[in-house]
Amino acid sequence: MRKDSAVADERPQGRPHRHRLVQRGGPDEELMRALYREHAGPLLAYVLRLVAGDRQRAEDVVQETLIRAWKNAGQLNRATGSVRPWLVTVARRIVIDGHRSRQARPQEVDPSPLEVIPAEDEIDKALWLMTLSDALEDLTPAHREVLVETYFKGRTVNEAAETLGIPSGTVRSRVFYALRSMKLALEERGVTA
Repeated sequence: MRKDSAVADERPQGRPHRHRLVQRGGPDEELMRALYREHAGPLLAYVLRLVAGDRQRAEDVVQETLIRAWKNAGQLNRATGSVRPWLVTVARRIVIDGHRSRQARPQEVDPSPLEVIPAEDEIDKALWLMTLSDALEDLTPAHREVLVETYFKGRTVNEAAETLGIPSGTVRSRVFYALRSMKLALEERGVTA
């Protein structure tokens, strides 16, 4: 009888009796112990090479392999010779399947760096817009309309001049004085640069 065989009906000299893979009532706890005792060490060494030395992953693969062997005990009992080739094949397939599933799923990212980035607060934005709108009301209509055209609508001085029907020099002058007035209006409301 081979050392790596999990099927044993006879008691070799000086060795304790090993239970057969399948008892009359089905797989039992002894089967798992026999599989582990005889195959876990060599299987772990083999799987460690497959997973580049990741011991935790290798142990998980060996455990899954032995569980599958236990679940397929009837098939293994009918097999002749060693069970180890079957175990090695199953372990290799588990490693390959694990690799494929990690490739198919995006890598998980640690969210902790994102927690230190301040999130834009909608309330602050709303308060800022209310304050800005209120400060705009303090400006003269001429100053307000040049700011709206240049800053809020994003028009150039020449485009604003054309839209408002005034010379571009007048737009520049009004923008200059409107910004000064706006700064004072915002400072009165507690907004500083």
